[in-house]
Amino acid sequence: MKKVKIVLAFFLVAMLSCCLNDDDNTPFFYDAVAIEEVTIPDQFTRGETVEITVSYFRPSSCHSFSGFDYGGFGNERTVAVINVVIDNGTTCEDLSVTSLAQESFTFLVGQESSYVFRFWQGRDDQGNNKFLTIEVPVVEVEI
Repeated sequence: MKKVKIVLAFFLVAMLSCCLNDDDNTPFFYDAVAIEEVTIPDQFTRGETVEITVSYFRPSSCHSFSGFDYGGFGNERTVAVINVVIDNGTTCEDLSVTSLAQESFTFLVGQESSYVFRFWQGRDDQGNNKFLTIEVPVVEVEI
């Protein structure tokens, strides 16, 4: 029984030391970044997996790719690029027109007859979302 208590005490100390050692308090936030260009096939084949590539300008040296905000309903898909922005008080270099970045994701073509992709391109002067809309027809595999 004494061995169990010693092991349990060691385990608790190890867990507490991990939890209390939070030295990385780097402030950050997430930022949606406007998509400039899209590389997507002219048509899909049902059941295939395709790669879709988007290009966007990285706003600053403090921005890094974090992932995609991706949503779907029926045959419609909405895609936005999400960057993580490190806000640790250092000066960020403006890269808004010089650093064109590319990221890709894969898409599994299902049973729809076409897919409508809406790629987020920022906001207009009134604050409304703008989208690049591309409809891609789906064809059957020919045997």
